[in-house]
Amino acid sequence: MAGSLGAPQTRDYFAEMYVAGVLADAGWDVYFPRRDKGFDMIVSRPAGASTIIRPVQVKGKYATDEKTDKASYGYIGRVTAFNEDMILAIPYFTSQSLGAPTLIAWMPHGEIKKHSKGWRCEPARFVGGIPQARPGYAHFFGAEGLSRFEAQVGISII
Repeated sequence: MAGSLGAPQTRDYFAEMYVAGVLADAGWDVYFPRRDKGFDMIVSRPAGASTIIRPVQVKGKYATDEKTDKASYGYIGRVTAFNEDMILAIPYFTSQSLGAPTLIAWMPHGEIKKHSKGWRCEPARFVGGIPQARPGYAHFFGAEGLSRFEAQVGISII
């Protein structure tokens, strides 16, 4: 898939598996639903005497060579399920980085806003062929962004 003749056919499953790998590397246990109706995965990790559980939706962005600069860049569209403790993971791929995203945004529920096309979450911008964190949103990206979800919330399992 070198170069670009439009968006790749579909890389959604690849994006989900990539995000799952990053989560596993960060110490989260990853569980996949039997049917893809809602969240793409559920993740958990021990937190003292309890367990943090977070549902995850993955919405990959796949820039083509023809993509123009954008002040705001992220996901606009349908979100199949919501939960206050959820993570919206947005891996950003380019036509030159189809094997791995150039960055991943780890967005909390509160950053997903209603939009005429469903929902909107645009923590990045697109400049010179590369997605970048928007000013004021850098703390949602990379290890720092993911570590924000380690706070004790959600369900306590005894």
